[in-house]
Amino acid sequence: MKLPIDIKRLEELDPVAHKFTLLALVGIIVLMTVSGLIAFFLALQGAEQTMVPEVTDLELTTALIKLQEKELYPRIALRFSSNPTDRGRILEQKPPAGTIVKAGRRIHLTVSRGPAVNQVENYVGQTLDEVKIHLQTLFSSTRPLLAIREPPVYIFDRAPAGTILEQKPVPGTEIAGLTELVFVVSRGPELARVRVPDLMGLSIPEAIRKIEESEVAFAFSMRPPEGRERPGLVVSQMPAPGSLVAPDAPVSVLVSRPAPEKGMVAGLLEETLSVFPYLLKVTLTAQYPTGEKAVLLTAQHPGGPFSAPYLVPNNTVLILSAANRELLRREVRSE
Repeated sequence: MKLPIDIKRLEELDPVAHKFTLLALVGIIVLMTVSGLIAFFLALQGAEQTMVPEVTDLELTTALIKLQEKELYPRIALRFSSNPTDRGRILEQKPPAGTIVKAGRRIHLTVSRGPAVNQVENYVGQTLDEVKIHLQTLFSSTRPLLAIREPPVYIFDRAPAGTILEQKPVPGTEIAGLTELVFVVSRGPELARVRVPDLMGLSIPEAIRKIEESEVAFAFSMRPPEGRERPGLVVSQMPAPGSLVAPDAPVSVLVSRPAPEKGMVAGLLEETLSVFPYLLKVTLTAQYPTGEKAVLLTAQHPGGPFSAPYLVPNNTVLILSAANRELLRREVRSE
């Protein structure tokens, strides 16, 4: 680099000035080196450290001010909560209060959006099952704020069975905490009477098919054959064949116990079910030891006492279900 001052010329003219100039240049170089080293070490040290403040349960604006005072910055995520008074408050913070971090660090804040719903919706016209599924989905991640009073009030109506006709509280009611929903639900139109089929002398499978076709409710019982009775047949029924009964009035059917067979087990599956609000189609399925399944019975039933005969291989599992829901599972074995 060509200096603006000719050093040799300066030395010839003034030796003192020559020495002063050299010292000045060395001083400048030393200062630049020291400044560079200071800047380098400051860069290595980074931002000064600070303590994360406690902002949980604070309003978002208050929390932001406290973070700003510590030169910290928020990263915000929103989440539903079950408490309506939590709306706009900090539910969680990461890292937790008291953690030592560098200034400028991002602090993760989870802020409440309040409850998933803040007013009672209009459920009239929907089915009870639809509303139950909707509420389960709505409050899958928070504490439920709406609960259905069980059992609902059932009345006969032209609307399809299971349809909600009335509700309390009325739609638009503000939700301030756990709220109970009271529904009036249709049982469907009042059912016309049905004619009792003639089951006398039929085998158990034949009697079951006849019951399925006539859509009457049923209640089986079983006893050993008496006198000249053949095993596995219907020996009596009540009411008599041809009688007119309500579809939810069970027809009592007595059968004689089937004859014992090697590797098979016969009996009567008995269980007390919840009373259904209206007739439901129940299905009795046999799961054989081989893993195969077979439907033994599919018929209308009002709930309450349930009984059905079976003749299946030993160690078969009997599965009773209604409305796509398993009601019981039982393995049957020979004694």
